[in-house]
Amino acid sequence: MFAHIIQTLPQVLIDGLTLGAVYAIIALGYTMVYGILELINFAHGEIFMSGAFIGTAILIGLTGVGWIAAFPAVVTLILVLLITSVATGLLGMGIERVAYRPLRKSSKLITLITAIGMSFLLQDFVRFITELKNGNYIVNTPALFSGKVSVSASSLSSSFDDATFKVTFIVVLIVALCLMIGLEIFVNRTKWGMAMRAVAQDPDTASLMSINVNKVISLTFFIGSALGGATGVLFALHYGTIDPYIGFILGLKAFTAAVLGGIGNIRGAMFGGLMLGILEMFAAANLSTITGNVLGAEYKDVFAFAILILVLIFKPEGLFGKAVTEKV
Repeated sequence: MFAHIIQTLPQVLIDGLTLGAVYAIIALGYTMVYGILELINFAHGEIFMSGAFIGTAILIGLTGVGWIAAFPAVVTLILVLLITSVATGLLGMGIERVAYRPLRKSSKLITLITAIGMSFLLQDFVRFITELKNGNYIVNTPALFSGKVSVSASSLSSSFDDATFKVTFIVVLIVALCLMIGLEIFVNRTKWGMAMRAVAQDPDTASLMSINVNKVISLTFFIGSALGGATGVLFALHYGTIDPYIGFILGLKAFTAAVLGGIGNIRGAMFGGLMLGILEMFAAANLSTITGNVLGAEYKDVFAFAILILVLIFKPEGLFGKAVTEKV
């Protein structure tokens, strides 16, 4: 058993980092909104899904006019990421303005139910539009990057098996890293970031300091939703197939990642996402071996949510809940 775990370790790390980067960026959207409003925005998973569909629609359109064949893939990727981020950012701001702001003084249960309602509304809206255009709500994303890379891990140690990854693995990691570093700099080194931290600490006091709380909250939704939309594009490019329901389970897992790292804590969300991705891929690769074929790879989701339950029982503030007090 131990030998099998070691053999699969290189591939587990590659797959886990890819999935973990996706979780980490989506988790940032959850943690930013929670840090400011103490609201669990369950519609965030569907904003991620909307980003995947918007990005795919743009890629299909660009393929139709011959853009993808004429311009470098990197230029196309940047263009798609920018358009999708702006579109999903505005979508997030719109949801906050229409659905959440009127309920800001209401109980948390009412806003939570509203968030769940927005989640189902977005799912069915995207499904309706997609079926209207294609007759099927499952869509294949045009490939922007192709090819696979082999990693000769066995040359490092005979205990390892060789691993492979798609070229999009590198794209996902680089873009995810840039987004996370950019957010970290924005929150900690800009005036708007300082305003966000002030509102997260005490909205009433922040308003007395001439900070426009409504604008800060709108900006928070815009940034969180833009990150979620960009992640949707990366997901669609890497996995190739999307449907209106991808945001539900992925969103729940990203929420788990945010709780694992300490919800309301940006660095905790990043760490929690990467850790959850690696643990989930570890379970998918080794669960059948560890349990003697009683449980297969399909039970990896149970593994993820078992982690959520354990964290909530033994350390509800998350792994970084006490180590880092600054939150947004």
